[in-house]
Amino acid sequence: MSERKHVIILGGGITGLAAAFYVQKHAKETGQPLTFTLLEGSDRLGGKIDTITEDGFVLERGPDSYLARKTVMTDLVKDVGLGDELVSNETGQAYILHNMRLHPIPEGAVMGIPTKIMPFAFTPLFSVAGKARAGFDLFLPKRTDTQSDVSVGHFFRRRLGDQVVDRLIEPLLSGIYAGRIDRLSLQSTFPQFAETEKKYRSLILGMKKSQPKLEKTPVTKKKKGAFLTLKSGLSSFIEALSKALPEDSIKTGIKVKDVESMDDGTYSVIMEDGSTLKGDHVIVTTPYAVTKRLFDESLFPAGFHDTKPTSVATVAMSFNEDEVNFSLDGTGFVIAKSEKTSITACTWTSRKWPHTTPKGKVVLRCYVGRAEDQDIVHEPDEVILKKVLDDLKKIMGVDAQPEFYHVSRMIDSMPQYEVGHIEYVKKLRDSFAENLPGVALAGAPYDGVGLPDCVNSAKKAVESLL
Repeated sequence: MSERKHVIILGGGITGLAAAFYVQKHAKETGQPLTFTLLEGSDRLGGKIDTITEDGFVLERGPDSYLARKTVMTDLVKDVGLGDELVSNETGQAYILHNMRLHPIPEGAVMGIPTKIMPFAFTPLFSVAGKARAGFDLFLPKRTDTQSDVSVGHFFRRRLGDQVVDRLIEPLLSGIYAGRIDRLSLQSTFPQFAETEKKYRSLILGMKKSQPKLEKTPVTKKKKGAFLTLKSGLSSFIEALSKALPEDSIKTGIKVKDVESMDDGTYSVIMEDGSTLKGDHVIVTTPYAVTKRLFDESLFPAGFHDTKPTSVATVAMSFNEDEVNFSLDGTGFVIAKSEKTSITACTWTSRKWPHTTPKGKVVLRCYVGRAEDQDIVHEPDEVILKKVLDDLKKIMGVDAQPEFYHVSRMIDSMPQYEVGHIEYVKKLRDSFAENLPGVALAGAPYDGVGLPDCVNSAKKAVESLL
């Protein structure tokens, strides 16, 4: 019988818990004698995922959903028995705030790229010159060096011009990464657009040709939402995931100080209280700054993640329905960077996710914190709320105090995928493979910031080690 192997997992967010699940699954499927210990420094599991459920409300303090097309997350949700709890978002018009007015995102715009001429031609979002400049995309040649990484901003500005980027693409994309679009890596974040240019030359023509043909459906049949969440909130997924694992294998409130490579090829994890834990493999899912403190500095490529992760905050507010009279039909809005607002976006949560809100109530969830100005995130709750309400009054005419509100801060939570990110990750993993072959790095600092990206990263880390 082969010798029992022990895996130590550092970090109890979604990546760490998924890694533990896949280690256990691997052991069951292969019959390989495997055990694991998951160590989490805080007193709770789930990382950024944190749901408030009270008085019929289901409010997310962190991420509220995930992209349905990234099925690895749905598979894991089903694996832990919550498949019947999945719910899609309600679809509806999304808006952009420009010149302190809400403008519908032009119909047919795919991540800001126009695929229908008329809605784009008549939108007041852009000047005649801005629209004409976007039309250059139809004639511009593709880049000569399609293999090299460039910033998302550089790529789209070259093809569609500054106005379309600053007023439409930047607010749509920066909300996902909370970063500077002119430093964000195209290959790491939206490689599909580089592929579109490579294949079709023109982004407009390429996106038009590559859009799936919509089946003719009755007028009453609504378009299915692109996002999924759980009826009882994403914390129910964390709870189910942790319950699927042996209780004595998960330890919270344990801070790790160091990871040492032993002469026999195993690893010793040293805690802050001086205790140690020995393992054959280590999966590291901690934030990059924490990971750097645990290992020799020479393992990490110079310049990688030099830009600090950004901090953001959300403010979820409940109002009586009769106090929030806004006639626009839709699910929310994002804000062009040129606007002098504190908020960067607002989700009309009670419309986008009706299951989260009791009848007769309205929930609005606003976002604050920009890559270039994060001071507001550190302000007291009351100050943030006042600034948010001031903005909502100007934008939507909301002139009421919320019945209750929750300010949630995610400090240094959004790693910045700057130009060259993929090469940096490869160098880092090559360095670990050569010097610490039993250690795998997984999670948001490397393979994508969305929940399915973290799950997939965990799955690949387990496969690479086992």
